Amino acid sequence: MDPFDNSVSHRNETEDAAESGDSRSPWARFSSWLDCVCVVTFDLELGQAIELVYPHDVKLTEKEKTSICYLSFPDSYSGCLGDTQFSFRLRQSVGRRGSWFGEDAYNRDAPVTLQRELAHFYGYVYFRQVKDVSVKRGYFQKSLVLVSRLPYIHLFHTLLQNIAPEYFEKLEPCLEAVCNEIDQWPSPVPGLTLNLPVMGVVLQVRIPSKTDKPGGSPLKQAPKEVSPTMLPTIHELDLFKCFQLVLIHLQMLWELMLLGEPVVVMAPSPTVSSETVLALVSSIAPLKYCCDYRPYFTIHDSEFREYTTRTQAPPSVILGVTNPFFVKTFQCWPHIVRLGELKMSGDLPKQVKVKKLAKLKTLDTKPGIYTAYKTFLHKDKVLIKRLLKGIQRKRPSEVQTAILRRHLLELTQSFIIPLERYLASLMPLQRSVTPWKTPPQIRPFSQEEFMGTLDHAGPQLTSVLKGDWMGLYRRFFRSPNFDGWYRLRHKEMTQKLECLHLEVVCDADLLGWTKDKSEVEIVDLILKLREKLMKARRQQLPVKEGVLDKLDGYIQTIISSLPEDLQTVLHRH
Repeated sequence: MDPFDNSVSHRNETEDAAESGDSRSPWARFSSWLDCVCVVTFDLELGQAIELVYPHDVKLTEKEKTSICYLSFPDSYSGCLGDTQFSFRLRQSVGRRGSWFGEDAYNRDAPVTLQRELAHFYGYVYFRQVKDVSVKRGYFQKSLVLVSRLPYIHLFHTLLQNIAPEYFEKLEPCLEAVCNEIDQWPSPVPGLTLNLPVMGVVLQVRIPSKTDKPGGSPLKQAPKEVSPTMLPTIHELDLFKCFQLVLIHLQMLWELMLLGEPVVVMAPSPTVSSETVLALVSSIAPLKYCCDYRPYFTIHDSEFREYTTRTQAPPSVILGVTNPFFVKTFQCWPHIVRLGELKMSGDLPKQVKVKKLAKLKTLDTKPGIYTAYKTFLHKDKVLIKRLLKGIQRKRPSEVQTAILRRHLLELTQSFIIPLERYLASLMPLQRSVTPWKTPPQIRPFSQEEFMGTLDHAGPQLTSVLKGDWMGLYRRFFRSPNFDGWYRLRHKEMTQKLECLHLEVVCDADLLGWTKDKSEVEIVDLILKLREKLMKARRQQLPVKEGVLDKLDGYIQTIISSLPEDLQTVLHRH
């Protein structure tokens, strides 16, 4: 009789030490928000160069520094005068590990779409270009860049609006003071509302949790005696502003994101490029977009060659670009969204048209979506009419965004609920979990069996949209987004089974079981229980309160029933 599964997953000791950060280590609180702050300037000899990295002891590789330099300035074609804000996402150098790991407490409790990145950095940029006769080129050009693993787009851009103008006036001492203030902030804990003081302002934010109801209201009004600046969200974009040129093609863009198709967004500025890419990625929330995406991408990027090779099919990635050179480079890509400046047709924004890829030949290509893609589902004409009417009635942008976000959320949920329902049916019955056997296995996912459930439990129960839902699911099964969703859910289900097993073991009469067993069998049981306990603590399994302590107590009781020499050996190990 083998009471337990012998397999145990080993993790690096540093991972356990890094679990939610040691608050005693220098810059621990700072690094739970930001990896570093960089200042990038234009040097006549060197071109774009990093002038300053704070904290000074942050270790960026040369490759990462070079990438940050190029990604922190708008392309010369953008002609951005004044102040410009945008974002980028950067692949970490191979072989380096950050100070945060997959099992950290934040990632366990955060929604999948807001988890801390393990292999990428986000860069949040505030770029200033103004005439300055004291500089040789006649222009002051500098970027202040926040580098983080958190996708808190709105929070970090708001932070930059507060600190960058002041920094450009007062320079380094001001930056040092700001970093010291951030180092006093409480760490981001999902579900908590935090006050974050910086430069005389208090930003009040709520950190979303995975237990939040999707589409729920973000931050409640604070009592009047506190006067912090309340941010209604830390991560959401103005979707309406991002999509106003492509409203009539939302269905197509949502499907392209869901299926992880390769897409290039060509925009007139890095602001439009990065906001559009990030809005596209967020359009399938609460589903995590599991492919690569670069809100702003330049020809200097180290992945440029990898993404522009003609010898293989384009990878599953969304690239946001501004340089017209890319028109020629990406001619073989299947989907290109070319955005221009906002133009009005009467009192409505002029909508871009869907065009054949063959038309994408010249540098003066007109705005449009260049693709041969045919949508599986029909457009939601009611939604489009409602949004266009909202423009005519001057409905506020945040209301239009709320309508859009709700529509996209309901569409994604209609798609994902049948998958979740089928997945739940693969879970073993609770009564099959017994203390004396290893936990039962989750049944394998069968695409054909799932397709058979759609007639009576498909998206038609929650969505009015007509079309080829089955075709869309078949395509989705071949995408990285399905793979990512399934792996994550399978891991969660496996952990749930482990928890159930631990609880059942705790309720069993373990001492009674040992009565007629040999010492070898009892020692074997103790070792397996200990291994189970260690694994549960290491993986921070969400077991009921008191279960692990109870199990610990059982182990000690069983050990004390053994001869003294054996007790000594077991206590030592």
